Amino acid sequence: MSYFFVTTLQVFFCIALLSGVLWSRGDAPGLRPLVWTLVIALVAGLLAGLYLHGSRQGELLLVCAEILISFLFLLSFWWASIRLRYLWQGILVFAAARHWAQDPNLGGLTSTHVLNTDLLLNLSALVVAFGILSLAATVCGMLIRRMRWLYWPLTIVIVVMLWLPLSGNVLLLMMKLQIVPLAKPLLSFVARVTNNAALYNWAGAALLLGLCLCWLPSLRRYFRETAATHDAVAHRLALARRRNAMRLLLTTLGCAAVVVAGQLWWVLVASQPPRLSEAQPVTLASDGQIHLPVEQLRDGKLHRFVWVADDGKAVRFFVINRYPDKLRFGVVFDACLLCGDQGYVMEGNQVICVACGVHIFIPSIGKPGGCNPVPIENWRNDDKTLTIPGASLAAGVNYFSTVLTIQVTDPVDGSSLTNTAAEFKYSYGGKTWFFASEANYNRFRDTPEQFVPAGMKEE
Repeated sequence: MSYFFVTTLQVFFCIALLSGVLWSRGDAPGLRPLVWTLVIALVAGLLAGLYLHGSRQGELLLVCAEILISFLFLLSFWWASIRLRYLWQGILVFAAARHWAQDPNLGGLTSTHVLNTDLLLNLSALVVAFGILSLAATVCGMLIRRMRWLYWPLTIVIVVMLWLPLSGNVLLLMMKLQIVPLAKPLLSFVARVTNNAALYNWAGAALLLGLCLCWLPSLRRYFRETAATHDAVAHRLALARRRNAMRLLLTTLGCAAVVVAGQLWWVLVASQPPRLSEAQPVTLASDGQIHLPVEQLRDGKLHRFVWVADDGKAVRFFVINRYPDKLRFGVVFDACLLCGDQGYVMEGNQVICVACGVHIFIPSIGKPGGCNPVPIENWRNDDKTLTIPGASLAAGVNYFSTVLTIQVTDPVDGSSLTNTAAEFKYSYGGKTWFFASEANYNRFRDTPEQFVPAGMKEE
């Protein structure tokens, strides 16, 4: 499910349920004035959230005003006229839209300024989300009309759910303004109530399921009434009431199921970063180079490899044939200068940076700059073999942070140890040397030429 589908539900779900409660008493709203109220409030709230940014004092007053308005909202339930309910509907949507507009990821509806597939999919997700919210408000209102005793309990539960993040924002602003002390319990409370947006989808779906459970006794009564009615006309009327009650139950269950499924898909699948394909280990041949068969690399897929340097650093690189009709390889490190070593994945015919999600133009792979992977120098290929010098791979050691545990030998006394357990190491002759003791380290540092093969020079 799209990020925009899930987060839109998180922001507006409580508002949708509260709107259903609002219209469950008295006359039902007219469709046209209700739609205009919703659209105007939504646009106004978005504009306010995007462009009206005050000081911390002003933001504190605004959040406190939202809490006060919610109290007035509760009190007005005793005497709210239909015009006042339209006003409350607009205020609820305006406040939610203002907070929604402050989501920094909302600007990611599209990465370009033209109409493209991403924009259409994200807009479709928004439309579906608002459709689900409208359905949730409708079924909530219909059920509350039939179960009046749930009116106040449900209202209070929803309002408390809205108060929790508002109270967290108030405390956070007061701590920033040094009105209240920066205490650990307060920070813990703020973190819990302001950083758990997903709970609103779970809680909203749970409320819908709770309404379904409360509706079951009434549904059973409709079934008994249908079975006990023998008059033909009365039986058909009872059957119609039973069908309507059953449809209401199934629609509510379906709405809750869509919300739960969307949130589950986001948590378990969509929000997870792409996983890198397994890197094939490679080692240097006797000539100090890596030799890869061209026949395995010409298919246009991303072929990932890993070479372990002498200090245990895992250096990942990949090879891709950049053109489908000719042999033109891109040979690059699986890292970039901007995003680090999180790497690249291939989805379909797209190469994507895991860190920032940028789609890489495949023919440009191997060229420096931007979010392109760092090129490897001095490689070459013929019709059979692609060759990469070990020195070219060693030049990319600093781009990577993963260190593997490998067996190394102390050059002074010949003892065996692991690179990660060694407390002393020294770079000499283009290689990292590890030592079992400080004494061995000092001996090597003073006269390294006694312990390394001839021809190595300090770099």
